[in-house]
Amino acid sequence: MDLKEKIRVIEDFPKKGISFKDITTLIKDGQAFREAIKSMAELIRHKEVDLITGPEARGFIIGAPLAYELGVGFVPTRKKGKLPGKTLQAEYKLEYGSDIIEMHVDAIKPGQKVVVADDLLATGGTILSTIELVEKLGGQVSAVVFLIELEDLKGREQLSDYEVFSLVKY
Repeated sequence: MDLKEKIRVIEDFPKKGISFKDITTLIKDGQAFREAIKSMAELIRHKEVDLITGPEARGFIIGAPLAYELGVGFVPTRKKGKLPGKTLQAEYKLEYGSDIIEMHVDAIKPGQKVVVADDLLATGGTILSTIELVEKLGGQVSAVVFLIELEDLKGREQLSDYEVFSLVKY
């Protein structure tokens, strides 16, 4: 199955000049969504994995079923103020300003092997802040995996210290 055909491209969204890759058309197709998750799992199955983490919100859509497929736990990385327990924070840059993500301080034990998963690799900023949280808690990032990679934005270069996998490339 050609998963790229299942991803809707919307030009000039959210602003002129952006070619938005919309995964809602892929995830609403049960067969395509299952194929995507199974294919992503195959990309990292050879890695040591204790946990998967993914940033809110689309990282949950990819990370949770990926964790299920691999038989490991899932740790949500949330926007500031969304987790009820004691948290650790990391800041990341947005086009205009910055934002903060959080993870529970007891989410990852030192030495655990963690795969960071998300829907899209663009510039790599959100993923770097997620990695920062994993490492502050003593986790070891064994891989980073994406459904889509926008190669022109060179996010992979920002993640050069990590093994990066992506399923669909633009």
